[in-house]
Amino acid sequence: MNPRIPLLVSCLLSLAAAAASAATPANLSVEQIVDKNIAARGGLAAWHAVNTLTTEGQLDAGGKPAHQLPYVLKQKRPHKSRLEIVFKDQTSVQVYDGAQGFKVRPFLNRDDAEPLTPAEAKIAATAEELDGPLVDYAAKGTHIELAGVENIEGHPAYKLTLVLKNGEERNLWIDAGSFLELKMDGEPRKLDAKLHKVAIYFRDYSIEHGLNIPHRQDTVVESVKEPYKMTVTKVTVNQPMEDSLFTKPRTAAAVGPAAKP
Repeated sequence: MNPRIPLLVSCLLSLAAAAASAATPANLSVEQIVDKNIAARGGLAAWHAVNTLTTEGQLDAGGKPAHQLPYVLKQKRPHKSRLEIVFKDQTSVQVYDGAQGFKVRPFLNRDDAEPLTPAEAKIAATAEELDGPLVDYAAKGTHIELAGVENIEGHPAYKLTLVLKNGEERNLWIDAGSFLELKMDGEPRKLDAKLHKVAIYFRDYSIEHGLNIPHRQDTVVESVKEPYKMTVTKVTVNQPMEDSLFTKPRTAAAVGPAAKP
């Protein structure tokens, strides 16, 4: 026997054991998973320093040929948001001030601000704040349980069940290697008089202003063939924002200029 063979076999077995160990998620508590997630995303201090967050990019509205719509999303603490989307040189707006919201849809010849529907208001109210669902989750009234480990697109991931302040449940999957978000339940959508499950996938993370931010989100709706894609091309932190951006305008002219990523 070649004397090197036992040594080679031993090395291979050791490598296989190490690979298996690396692929097997550690037995961590919810608090440890959350802490590692926040650290991977830039750290608690970095996120606490963010008062406003602006992301700009393109929305893939689907269809053939695909429609790429420029958008700007402005977020301000504690829970204000303003989404502007340009379609055929017209800017539609959807705003939430933390308690109520409105929308303007000029592409439907609706130039006056209208209140959000109950379904839209619910989505806005339960949407995560600018720092995500895990930063200061207890202070936000969220309870988290570890629901096991699942494989998400080839990645072992911790499945966390978030019970929100209003009692609703939402699942969030954290990559067991990078500890970044991979997937999250979205608000179910009603199509053809039936509710369809929604999943949001987070991809293409990169550092912006010290924060690790996904630059692509794919929204997958059950029974819908193609996902809705959102691509981030620019991130701005702590841009001054007047509260008037999040209040209902008196006229359509007060909506503001078209979003220009």
